[in-house]
This record gives sequence, structure tokens and C-alpha cells, in this order.
Amino acid sequence: MRPLPPTAALALVALGGVASAAQGVINAEFGTRAGDPVLAAVVNNLGGSVLVLVALLALPSMRAGLRDLRSARLPWWSYLGGLGGAAIVLVAAYVVPVLGVAAFTIAQVAGGSLGGLAADRAGLAPVGRLPLTGPRITGALLGLAAVTLAQLGRPVGELAVGPLLLAVAGGLAVALQSALNGRVSAVVGTGAGTAVNFVVSTAAVFAAAVVAGTLTRPPASWPGDWYLWTGGLLGVTIVVTLLVGVRSVGVLRTGLVLVGGQLGGSLLLDALLPGGAGLRPPVLAGAVLTLVAAVVAGRGGRWRGARAVPPVPRTGGTTAAHRPAATDRRP
Repeated sequence: MRPLPPTAALALVALGGVASAAQGVINAEFGTRAGDPVLAAVVNNLGGSVLVLVALLALPSMRAGLRDLRSARLPWWSYLGGLGGAAIVLVAAYVVPVLGVAAFTIAQVAGGSLGGLAADRAGLAPVGRLPLTGPRITGALLGLAAVTLAQLGRPVGELAVGPLLLAVAGGLAVALQSALNGRVSAVVGTGAGTAVNFVVSTAAVFAAAVVAGTLTRPPASWPGDWYLWTGGLLGVTIVVTLLVGVRSVGVLRTGLVLVGGQLGGSLLLDALLPGGAGLRPPVLAGAVLTLVAAVVAGRGGRWRGARAVPPVPRTGGTTAAHRPAATDRRP
């Protein structure tokens, strides 16, 4: 499938941001009721993996994409994007109680913006190398300012250096996840790229759960509300929209629009959920400003000669002409 036009791709990413806001609320509530936030991450990833398995059984194109991995000849590290998704879920579980949601979100977006600029500059995403122009740097700074604005009035926990650095690292991990998953998706298709992501992320989350002892002790209680079990579905939605966005506009703009969708989704949840905070003008202003940041960042342009990662042909092996370039080697 060819990349979508930028406007359509970013509209889908914004919907993915809304899904991300809902997923955060669901996983937090699940972890509270179960008495273990890591268990919420396990259930989230396991649910997403089950949905991916169902899709794999139902969609021949997805199975064909996975078969094409043998001939894709991508570097081994290209398949590790799922580690970023696992990292942010686990980091949030331990850091949010220390920093509070506001400081964690700001630190995460700071890391994501830096990671997006770096990933695009290095050519990790399938759109090729994107330069460090003034508009792109300005867009990243506007995105950070937007999130800071949206968090005004929210409580802040202990501003410890270690947890702050972990939150920044989590944002960097998400940016790398988007870039690497997009690279795989460009070669073997969105469905197969999603499957690779969930295989890696679920394995990482289960490994962390084993280390933390989560799987050896019973939960405080299993949540009975059906919607608290939909985190996996929302996770699949988020991964797919990120793949679509990164293939069209790169990591930085995809990340900015995702944050805008998250803020818009948070605003909607606050207005609709019982006991919610209601309409908060700083969140609305932050959501609008992130979309402005994405528009500004889009004025950075592409380098001439930047190459997208080409798809693997469905018949025969991969020739030298069809192999994905690691990066555009322009200085």
C-alpha cells in the first residue's frame, strides 16, 4: 500500500492520539483495581497480540508480508521497534506516581521531540532523511510548549532527576518505535509491521513482569467492566496509525499530531466521564498549539535525494535494486 497523503495520514494519527488518551485512562484504572500496574501492561499487550493473531489468520496479505521478512534483508535492529512501546508502558507505571502526570507528560514529549528530530535526521523512518531546519526545530519547541501549557494547574510530584530522565528516555523510545516500525511496514506492509511490533513488545513486557514478580502473585481483583479490557484494541489502533503517519510525514510531525490527539482525547474524556475535570481551557489551547506545531514543522521540507524504503516485490527474492537502503548517505 502506498503512503497516504499527509493530510489523511495525520488525521488518522490524531484519532490514534485520542485512542492513546483512552488507553492511558483504561490501563491506569485496570492497574489500580488489580493492584499492579505491570499487570495492566501485560493484559494490554496480550489483548493486542490476540487481535493481531486473529488478523493474521484472516488476512492472506498479512501472512504474505511476514513471509517477505526473509527476503527483506533489513538490519536486525529494524525489528526492535516494539521495545519502545514496552518501555513507555513500563516507565509510566513506575514514574507517574513519583512525578505526577503533568511532569511525566512534559518530560515524555521532550524526549519524543528530540527523538523525532534525531530519527528523521538519521533517516531511520521510511521517508528518508529530513533536515534539521528552523521550522522543524521550532515545531518541536512549540509542541513542548503546548504540552507544558496543557498541564498548567495539574499537581506535580517529586521532581527527582532519575525519574525525569526515565520519562525523557521513554519519549525517545516511542520516537524510535515509530521510526523502526515504519521502516518494517514500508517493506512488508502495515499488517505485518504491526505483528512484528506486538511480538517484540509483548515479549519485553512479559519479561519485565517475570522480573517484577507480577506473574507469581494473584491480582487484588480482576476488573469486571468490559471496557477496561479494551486496552489491547486501542494499542493496535495506535500502532497502526503511527505506521501510517511515519510513512507519510516522518517521526517528528507524526509525534506532534499524536500528542495533539492525546490532548483532545483527554479533553473529551474530562468532559464526558463522571467526575471528570470538565472543559479545561489550557488543555484546549495546548491541543490547538500542537497542531500548529505540526504545521510549522511541515515547512521544513525534504532533502533532495532522500529516498523512501521501497517495498519488497511479492514474487521472487529481493534484488539489490529492491533492498531498502539503511539511510541516505548525504552528508
